[in-house]
Amino acid sequence: MTTLYRVWIGCFTMAVAALLGGAGVLFSFELQSTNSASENVWRIGPRDVPAPEQASAELRESIASAPAPDVEGSGQFAPSTREEWEAVTGGDEQAGVGALALAEALGLTVETSEIDGVTVRHVRPAEIRQEHADHLFVHLHGGGYVFGGGDASVAEAALIAAGAGITVLSVDYRMPPAHPFPAAVDDVVTVYQSLLGEHDPSRLGLGGTSAGGGLALAATHKFVELGLDVPGAIFAGTPWSDLTKTGDTYYTNEGIDRVLVSYDGLISSAARLYAGTHDLRHPLLSPIYGDFEGFPATYLVTGTRDLFLSDVVRTHRKMKAAGVVADLNVYEGVSHADYLLTPNSPESREVFSELGSFLRQHLK
Repeated sequence: MTTLYRVWIGCFTMAVAALLGGAGVLFSFELQSTNSASENVWRIGPRDVPAPEQASAELRESIASAPAPDVEGSGQFAPSTREEWEAVTGGDEQAGVGALALAEALGLTVETSEIDGVTVRHVRPAEIRQEHADHLFVHLHGGGYVFGGGDASVAEAALIAAGAGITVLSVDYRMPPAHPFPAAVDDVVTVYQSLLGEHDPSRLGLGGTSAGGGLALAATHKFVELGLDVPGAIFAGTPWSDLTKTGDTYYTNEGIDRVLVSYDGLISSAARLYAGTHDLRHPLLSPIYGDFEGFPATYLVTGTRDLFLSDVVRTHRKMKAAGVVADLNVYEGVSHADYLLTPNSPESREVFSELGSFLRQHLK
């Protein structure tokens, strides 16, 4: 029996079973008895993937000029020792120089201080939109919970401040290997509690991209647990909401996402390093497994090539089921956090411009 015929018969059998109830059971059993366990996994061979025709010219050019993702090489890159992790994070200093240069080019000022022992960076646009005069956006940087800290955290904070016309406070939370979970969540809670002494929570936004988006969701779970008023709105940019390899697109977009490439290797190693001895499905590690009741309005962003697309889609559906206002934005051809890598693209400008509109709508 050919594969195509088996698929057709399988679809026909399911349709009959749905219409006739038990009458389809016999057909289903007979079909299943002809299949081996290995046939339950689709093995898809090499295929050509052109740059997406309907993406912007800037994004298409960026994709076309990049080499094809190396799945095998990515899967083999799995730091395990402290020295290997320090080598991974060694680029943060250079990235920080670029982030500060970006902030300067956008006409922003950056000031570093501490809030109850946690380092923060105040990123202010030269002109704050009138609607955001009394608003503050609390930014949490990405980087798999292992890099992206220091001045490097200013990069996305600068794009938010400039794109939305809002003052941003970027939290430089502690990270492993020295500070695994729950240090990052604790630092966000510490800063947030301090801000509540001076700010109405309904005037505060919270969020970031990747690990930053996941941390924003996890921290909000903690706010609810502690009985704190939640912020007025959340930005969850392609949030890492499930640290396990569970989502469909961890498989379907492997080798398609030009940024993350694969869950195996660096990503899975970072998840285990951050979690330490804790279960990866703990809601403060993987917020998708938590209860979203009482969450504020949330702006979610992902792309058709994003390895974390399933994380975002599953989070959106769970929020909707909990009655949360959840605005899902999926961009054609965008890999994980591509809007940060191509800040000159229309996709990137739309992300941060629409984030500003979302904040103006939902912050008091």
